[in-house]
Amino acid sequence: MAKRGKAEKWAARSARLAAALRENLKRRKAQARGRTSEPAAAAADEKPAAPDFRRNPGGKLEPPES
Repeated sequence: MAKRGKAEKWAARSARLAAALRENLKRRKAQARGRTSEPAAAAADEKPAAPDFRRNPGGKLEPPES
């Protein structure tokens, strides 16, 4: 019987985690929609900047030590 109790606990835990993950995903999607709707008008006029792929963006390149 001990295994049945453990199985029920794990099933309940799994169900709680699944529900929490669904709610978290819904909240994050709503936040993302809110962020993209506001600056969409301003961003439409601007040219997108090229991504910075440098290892140390903003830092100076130093010559290697010999």
